[in-house]
Amino acid sequence: MSSSSPPAFLQPALANLKHSPPPDRPHVTLTFAQSLDAKIAGQHGKQLILSGKESMVMTHWLRTMHDGIIVGIGTALNDDPQLNTRHLPPRLDSQPHSLPRPIILDPRLRLSPECKLLKNFQAKTGRRPWVLSATPTDDDRPDWQQRYDALSQAGASIVQLELSSNILPVPVVLEKLRRLGINSLMVEGGARIIDSFLNACSFIDTLLVTVAPTLVGSHGVAYGTNIPTGISHLRHFDTQAVGNDAVIILKSEKS
Repeated sequence: MSSSSPPAFLQPALANLKHSPPPDRPHVTLTFAQSLDAKIAGQHGKQLILSGKESMVMTHWLRTMHDGIIVGIGTALNDDPQLNTRHLPPRLDSQPHSLPRPIILDPRLRLSPECKLLKNFQAKTGRRPWVLSATPTDDDRPDWQQRYDALSQAGASIVQLELSSNILPVPVVLEKLRRLGINSLMVEGGARIIDSFLNACSFIDTLLVTVAPTLVGSHGVAYGTNIPTGISHLRHFDTQAVGNDAVIILKSEKS
């Protein structure tokens, strides 16, 4: 793998990104790392470093190829991610790598104003995060407004969806992001977000799973408990060894 450019196998795997996205959603790449026993996090959602160095670098190259990168509020609170490209080497032309827009699905605005995403934005080392929120109930509105004001003051851009549910439906989220100019979206997790997209599998164009040679055990967090039969439209496209990990790529027959 060249240290100064993305792995060669990513280009054909994501060739659909060069085409115009559908009118009602971005191109969607769902990607995550799992153990051999299909766990993606430790007990109670504790972060696990499953990817090896080489596949972590690959993931950061993958980020440069997308307009936006989305995680759920559980991942944002448990992992405090940066969602940037810090593991990549400097570009030969000294220009910064393309950064995806960080997007958090956070129906009740639980994101901390002290999170790394906002600190990076304040330090001008990261892009302004978008926080997708539901409409608060009348009872929750005073507290919600305080959280709204604190996050806005810290630099977050709050995108409110006209929904009062704690669950933000995938089609609604994708349509909103497309209208906001996100043409390609990388979905990183955690388990609830992965399950949401797998259950709305018709919206997935590319599925990229990194399998680490390790076992987590029954205490770990799994995913995919209710995968619909319709997900068969995702077909094997490529398998690559990246360091000690296996990277398995499936693509939609429609892409």
